[in-house]
Amino acid sequence: VADFGKRNLLKLLSDSDFFSGLYVLVGTGVLMTTVGFFGCCGAARESQFLLGSFFACLLVIFAAEITAGVFAFIGKKVAIQEAQKIYEDIYDDYMKNPAGKVNRTIYHYHLALQCCGKDNIEQQMGLPCPENIQMPKNCLLEIQNVIDTSLHLVGIAGIAIAGITIFGMIFSMVLCCVIRNTRDMI
Repeated sequence: VADFGKRNLLKLLSDSDFFSGLYVLVGTGVLMTTVGFFGCCGAARESQFLLGSFFACLLVIFAAEITAGVFAFIGKKVAIQEAQKIYEDIYDDYMKNPAGKVNRTIYHYHLALQCCGKDNIEQQMGLPCPENIQMPKNCLLEIQNVIDTSLHLVGIAGIAIAGITIFGMIFSMVLCCVIRNTRDMI
């Protein structure tokens, strides 16, 4: 990896949003472990309290999923701009020193995105473009397309997980009511 790529990676790692995301993931893992414990113990011991706790935790998770989804779609534009800025910085460094270490980095961007350059065909002449590209595309547009596509896939997965969470909430309340009704009969 070129020095420029390392600098951008270090910038990303030092960004507080990156660590906030990691903290959210760790917190979610702890919460999911707790939820699993409440659900399993509540069902095995037929405890209304544990099943109610399971429901409450699932409700919090559902609210967090909705909030994360909203923030992801709101922050999509910023993510696209940041990714495009990183490419533009690499592009500008390459144009200043084509024989430097940035050469490999920009080539890997072009290879991964199947694009070449930022704007018109004249600017693409001196760039290290992959040979298997039939018609070179604008890399800035390709970055936007990749993020849009990825975000849609994440959104679909989020909707599926939210649906499963709703089923879990429904089933826990049904089981809780059945336990309460069974105890009332005895």
